[in-house]
Amino acid sequence: MTTPETSPAATRLRRAVLLLGLTVALVAVAGPASADVPEGWSNPDDVDVLWALLVLGGIPLALALLITAFVYIPPMVRGERVAPGAPAVENQWIGGPSRSAAELAGPDTDVSEAGGASARW
Repeated sequence: MTTPETSPAATRLRRAVLLLGLTVALVAVAGPASADVPEGWSNPDDVDVLWALLVLGGIPLALALLITAFVYIPPMVRGERVAPGAPAVENQWIGGPSRSAAELAGPDTDVSEAGGASARW
């Protein structure tokens, strides 16, 4: 059985009062932060909200789009798939023959350099 001091409603009320007290204390401590500009310091003009959003949000967004374009456009122009997890391009052997490895020519004579590593014992 719960007593009035330990009931959930009393606990929530106690936490709310504690939070309110901490908030008031923080506002009282932060009071000097709202002071006027000291003498001798410049007093800059206020920054327009639209300009701040453009600088703080628009420039990073534009850079992200530019980097994405530099990464994805070249493979798309070459006709490659750019989807994440796309299977590798089949039979990709850069600079190699267009036939499969099983179709590579074997050596015709003993002096031929076609096929294999030509290792000798």
